[in-house]
Amino acid sequence: MRIAKKYLCNAAMLSFAMLGTSNIVAAPAAPAASATPAKAGSTAGPNSVFAKVGDTVITRKEYDEAFGTASRGKFYHGKPPENEIAVLQREVGDKLVARVLLLREAKRRGLRPDAAEIQKTMQTYEQRYANSEQWKKNRAQVLPGLTARLEEDNILGQLEAATRANVKADVKDAKTYFLKHPEKFTEPEKLRVSAILLKVDPSSPKETWVKTDEEAKSLVKLLRGGADFAELARKHSADPSAKQGGDMGYLHEGMLPDGTQEVLSKLKAGETTETLRLLEGIAVFRMVDRKPAQAHPFDEVKVRAQELAQRDQSEAAWNTFVADLKKKTPAEVDQSGFLPLAKAKAKSK
Repeated sequence: MRIAKKYLCNAAMLSFAMLGTSNIVAAPAAPAASATPAKAGSTAGPNSVFAKVGDTVITRKEYDEAFGTASRGKFYHGKPPENEIAVLQREVGDKLVARVLLLREAKRRGLRPDAAEIQKTMQTYEQRYANSEQWKKNRAQVLPGLTARLEEDNILGQLEAATRANVKADVKDAKTYFLKHPEKFTEPEKLRVSAILLKVDPSSPKETWVKTDEEAKSLVKLLRGGADFAELARKHSADPSAKQGGDMGYLHEGMLPDGTQEVLSKLKAGETTETLRLLEGIAVFRMVDRKPAQAHPFDEVKVRAQELAQRDQSEAAWNTFVADLKKKTPAEVDQSGFLPLAKAKAKSK
C-alpha cells in the first residue's frame, strides 16, 4: 500500500529543516523571523507544555519547530499580515494535536509500517543528498529521527486510506453533485480571436510606446476601412500567430492577457478593438467568432461527476473521523502565545 503523498511531503519538509541547520539535529529549526509569534511578556521555555492530548505532551519546542517549518513554506515571500500568522498558529497547533490522536488510533488498530515502502523512500533521500557534505557529516544523526518520522507517516497514510476507502459514491450521489455544481460541467464561452502585435521592449522609453501605439492606430484605421487582417498580421505582427494570419484559434477566459477578455466580450464577430497596451507591446484584436458556454448533459459527464462526488464524500468522512477523535480525547492547548484573530466584519443591512 502506498502512503498518502502529503505524509511523504511532511517527512521531506522535516529532512529539509534538518539539513538546513548549521548543525543538523543538534540545532532545531527555528521559526522564520518574519513570522515568529512572540507575545509580549511570554516567558515559556522550549520544554514548557504547549498541549496535552490525553497522557501525551506536546512541548513548546515541538510546536515552534513545526510552526517554523510551516511558516517558511507559506510565507516565503516576506512578512505576512498578523492575521495570517494567527491563522497559521492555530492550524499548526491543530495538526499537531490531530497527529497525536491519529497515531494513537493507528497503533490501537495494530497498523505496522510498510518496511519496503520505508526503504524505498530512504533510498530517495540517499540519492538526493548523495553529494551533500552536510548529509555525509550528519547522516548517522539524522537517520533515526527521519526513519521514525517516515514510519509514523506510513501508518498515518494507511489509516487515512482505510477511512476513505469506506466511502463509495454511487450514481445517485453523482447526479446530486452534478445538479449542485453545474459550473463544473459547463464548457466556458470560447472566442475565436485574431491578433496583431507590435512588439515593444517593456523597458523602452515612453516615446517608443507612443510611436508604436500610433502605428497600431493606423492599422486599426486600415482594418476598419476593409483591409485584410491576415495580410497585415503576416506583415506586421510579432506574435507567433502571424504565420496563421493572426488567427489564435478558439480561446476561453483566462487564456487572454489581462483586460483583453473584457474588451473582446463587447465586440460582435468581425469587429476590431482599439489599440491595447500589453506587456509585450501594442496589440490589435479582431473578434472572429463566438461559441457560447455549453452545459454538458449528465450522461456525458456521469463518470467525472461520480469521481468528484467520491472525492468530496471521502474528504468529509476523513474530517468527521478526525473530529470524532478530538471529541473523544479533548486537548488542552496553551494559546497564550497566539496572536489574536481578526474579527469578522459585520454584514451591512
